[in-house]
Amino acid sequence: MRFGNVLGSSGSVIPLFRRQIVNGGPVTVTHPEMTRYFMTIPEAAALVIQAGAMAESGDVFVLDMGPPVKIREMAEQMIRLAGFSVRDEAHPDGDIGIRYTGLRDGEKLYEELLIGDNVAGTSHPMIMKASEESLPFVRLQPLLQRIEACCDSYDCNGLRELLLQLVSGYQPQHEIRDPLHRSSRVH
Repeated sequence: MRFGNVLGSSGSVIPLFRRQIVNGGPVTVTHPEMTRYFMTIPEAAALVIQAGAMAESGDVFVLDMGPPVKIREMAEQMIRLAGFSVRDEAHPDGDIGIRYTGLRDGEKLYEELLIGDNVAGTSHPMIMKASEESLPFVRLQPLLQRIEACCDSYDCNGLRELLLQLVSGYQPQHEIRDPLHRSSRVH
């Protein structure tokens, strides 16, 4: 089952924004163009139950999350709904500002619920079934052994090369930043 963010759930940005607004700000947003998909707890629960009833062994379902939402716009809306004005370049006397913190390692501006386009509809209009790439275990087992060998020997470059070969859509954004990788090159 794959779906985006559930509003108000553990780890949701909504409680964080609410605390930041109550404390007078600033509200922290990763990037002005950051987008994510959202649904409510009741929507998520109902869709999970529906998908569970349709599932057969190995099925991967993707839930229709509607259009993505800009996190910046969500923060601005929450500030306004709390009775405050947004402080920005156009409104320097606003009540609460938004501070951009920058993307963290591995974080994407635009959320992807599915890698690839191999998706089909189901009997439920908001649930799609994904046909994802897979390897038979007889081909997967030696690859797992190579991955384990790379991990055992701290071969970050070898592991990265394996991931580049094996994982569709894996496109690292930068060089390896693991402290163990740096220290292994110094010795």
